[in-house]
Amino acid sequence: MTILVTGGTGLVGSRLLQRLVGAGVECRGLVREGKELPKGVTPVEGDILDEASLTKALKGVSAVVHLAALFRTQDADAIWRVNLDGTRNLIAATRRSAPDARIIMASTGLIYDMDSPRPGREDDVAAPKMDYPASKLAAENELRSSGLNWSILRLGFVYGDRDGHLESVPRLLDMFKWHPAARFSMIHHRDIAVAVNLALSGAMDGRIVNTVDDAPMSVYEITELVGAALVTSAAPLANPWFGQCDGALARRLGFRPTVATVHQAIRENAL
Repeated sequence: MTILVTGGTGLVGSRLLQRLVGAGVECRGLVREGKELPKGVTPVEGDILDEASLTKALKGVSAVVHLAALFRTQDADAIWRVNLDGTRNLIAATRRSAPDARIIMASTGLIYDMDSPRPGREDDVAAPKMDYPASKLAAENELRSSGLNWSILRLGFVYGDRDGHLESVPRLLDMFKWHPAARFSMIHHRDIAVAVNLALSGAMDGRIVNTVDDAPMSVYEITELVGAALVTSAAPLANPWFGQCDGALARRLGFRPTVATVHQAIRENAL
């Protein structure tokens, strides 16, 4: 099996590639000039926004793990170009060069509506207002209607492997005015690899799957964990289910997180 990974230089992609290569999987990485991929990955120069450059990268692959995305920017146009137009380019190139390949796309649990009456479920109707989740939902819909063999992993709050993501929560709390009692479904990098391997087996074909661990964490708990100044509030929590995803489908399909909680990650020195 030969796998092409887009977004392989990012926080998620670089860690996933290391695990795939370590497991003996032959991996290619789509990479822009001047960027480096983890050791053992075959680099193929290209850009998700350049459809022609994807042809060589896709030749002979049996699967694509599509992680390329843009999130941490105020440039809404750039978010939509990378997340939606980039996915369209990948779909078109895959149809031409590797029509039998399985495409596994990473998406986000932030897609679900803020006023959901329960943790987000994969079949919920969603209409996200922020550009990042809205663009990812649009990209999901393009892939679902592509006629290709697809699966979509809606990831919880990704953390671990010293990626600095937990440490960003105090800044995000201030930026988005999160209530300290707000809770987010979590997923460790190690278990993204577990989920991707399960998807590569075909267990998730044609499905959207919430990919989360066993225990959501509150903003307060994360802030305390990273040693930042604590923000407290006794005000009622509006939108109590925003940021939380129902992981039951993933469990039914065979997904078992190896890092079940953030507290386990702490014990294992895996933050």
